[in-house]
Amino acid sequence: MGYVVFLPRCGTKTRHPTLLRRHKISMTGERILIVEDEPAVAMGLEYGLKSEGFGVLRAETGRRALSLAESGNPHLILLDIRLPDISGFDVCKQLRSRGMRQPILILSARDEELDRVMGLELGADDYVVKPYRLRELIARIRALLRRAYGELAAPVTGGRLRFGEVEIDLEKLQVLRKNKIIDLTPTEFRLLRYMVSNPERPFSRADLIETIWGYDSDIGSDRTVDVHMRHLREKLENDPANPRWLVTVRGVGYKFQP
Repeated sequence: MGYVVFLPRCGTKTRHPTLLRRHKISMTGERILIVEDEPAVAMGLEYGLKSEGFGVLRAETGRRALSLAESGNPHLILLDIRLPDISGFDVCKQLRSRGMRQPILILSARDEELDRVMGLELGADDYVVKPYRLRELIARIRALLRRAYGELAAPVTGGRLRFGEVEIDLEKLQVLRKNKIIDLTPTEFRLLRYMVSNPERPFSRADLIETIWGYDSDIGSDRTVDVHMRHLREKLENDPANPRWLVTVRGVGYKFQP
């Protein structure tokens, strides 16, 4: 007897769990770790990602996600917030505290600005609200991967950039302050390198979203830039509340002031 499986719209919850056969992971495409406790939603994501050539890992709980993030070495993590054991926010925080720097894209039905900010504060690179269109999600995944491992991840030139007590090693993709390595996420590194490479040039938040994140600005994007800029100031400025280097341009956005 044959079986027909209906795939729900991505991000739509169901009360009827479905048993899934684990597929063999592709060895040619980037591996995506899906952290989602609702089987039907995870199945829709897995099907869509595999049809685009991605390899897929699956975790239904936060603790399983932490384990797979280490053993499976995914290139990107899709992280739901509502998990049965620990929250996606806790997973994100623990991943970053363990030094894992893969892009993290949070998927959540919660559209409150506080949730967006919290996810970004804890180290996520992007935040998408359910329900979403698979095409849009794939575009954001590709943009994050391209920027983490593609053209913006590669050194622009050899050598180093310096300002104050900070040194950016363009070959090792490291940032040092007072000769100590500063732990930056890939997105923070790209944002810092881009601004320092363009001194005195004001950038709007929309400009930075398009260049660093790789998609058009939308509602919530301003907060994404603001949170990442605040993180950089806290890590690199002597007085983050009154920054010397990464300054605000009123009515425009931000610039690097040498």
